[in-house]
Amino acid sequence: MQSVVSSEADARFRNPDQTLGDLDADSAGALIAAASDVALVLDGEGVVLDAAFGSGELPHALSADWIGRRFGEIVTPESRSKVEDLLRDSAAGPTRWRQLNHPIEDGPDLPIKYTAVPMSGGRVLAVGREMRALAALQQRLVETQLSLEREYARLRTAETRYRLLFQIAAEAVLVVDATSHKIVEANPAAAKLLNVEVKRLTGANLFKNFEGQNAQALDQLLARVRETGRAGEETLSARGVDRPMTLSATIFRQESLSMFLLRILPQGAPAGENGRRDLRAMASVVAHAPDGFVVTDYAGRILSANPAFLDMAQVASEEQALGERLERWLGRSGVDMNVLMANLREHGSIRLFATTLRDDFGADREVEMSAAAAPDADPPCLGFLIRGVEGRLPKEPAGETLLPKSAEQLTNLVGRVPLKDLVQETTDIIERLCIEAALRLTGDNRASAAEMLGLSRQSLYVKLRRHGIGNLD
Repeated sequence: MQSVVSSEADARFRNPDQTLGDLDADSAGALIAAASDVALVLDGEGVVLDAAFGSGELPHALSADWIGRRFGEIVTPESRSKVEDLLRDSAAGPTRWRQLNHPIEDGPDLPIKYTAVPMSGGRVLAVGREMRALAALQQRLVETQLSLEREYARLRTAETRYRLLFQIAAEAVLVVDATSHKIVEANPAAAKLLNVEVKRLTGANLFKNFEGQNAQALDQLLARVRETGRAGEETLSARGVDRPMTLSATIFRQESLSMFLLRILPQGAPAGENGRRDLRAMASVVAHAPDGFVVTDYAGRILSANPAFLDMAQVASEEQALGERLERWLGRSGVDMNVLMANLREHGSIRLFATTLRDDFGADREVEMSAAAAPDADPPCLGFLIRGVEGRLPKEPAGETLLPKSAEQLTNLVGRVPLKDLVQETTDIIERLCIEAALRLTGDNRASAAEMLGLSRQSLYVKLRRHGIGNLD
């Protein structure tokens, strides 16, 4: 009990009558303003009689707005109960600190921590300390926690995908510590190939699965990869495995540790049974794809084509298309395919190249094409994905000409319409538009319209008949 009394005494001046007895009102006001960020003098009903702001960063216009209003009216709704508690507790002496929020126009609420001290005449002095810096730190902490949670969720999702792919991969894979040569991770395919259970394989020394010259060759391979940093491979025989295997090693770093990624492939099966099965599955997907797919050599001769392309080109069988140049069906002119092939050789891929496909019966259709080069394939080849875009193109009303409504549409017709016809169509429609405008401006007075256009009346009538304007019968 004695310690509590002494602590309360230490919180106040020991001799305020002697040390502060001659303090006048101005000095007291200056002292209160300097010692606090906000100081409010309230009457017995909680109405603000005066206000002082000790912090230069606070909005000074608030003092004029607060004076004459109740304390509960200048705080946010959720803080009004705290104001009532503050005023009620002040009757017994200085209150504990409570955080109140003040609404600010065009900005976030202003958090201030208040304590109330009773004064003479039933008045109350509310002294406040600004909490914006602490509130900003709390907000940053919350945002950081949310960001960390999102990052953890992303990492967990990535790890789940990695684990799933690692487990279902048909290729045998081992992750080995580069220093201790202990197997950190092994997938089921590796355990099956080495005739060891996954649990026994993980954590064991890699060299337990090899002996004699095979162990020496493996040690030399790992040392070479660690020194050069480049991948390497070696043909070895594992203990308890009949046929030799090709072991490929790559080094990488993870959390300041060096690791080996080892891929094991039975010798004599470079693609592997699973690899061939994957290729067959991919070929089946391409064969049933709704978009056309064509593989050509670097000269543009077709090596293979899926049924969708054969339907688009109206070709009866793939044999009829093999060996033919792709430009026989694709391109507004020979220039299209020349530009496309040159870009493929230079850049390796092209996306959404707009062109035209012509079938064997002469019908044209708008298509877009994406293509990629495979220079490392045997033999090197080019792949083309062809998709019809008729459903995306605006349909032209019946009776309208092919003339475009904009310069962009005009450029899209280059190659499909001869320049002579394009210029003639453009001239005709401009002439028609000018005649219609002249007739509209003159109230369908053809003599005035001819004069406005600089034509004789006879020439105007000839053009009216040619364009089908007006009832000349």
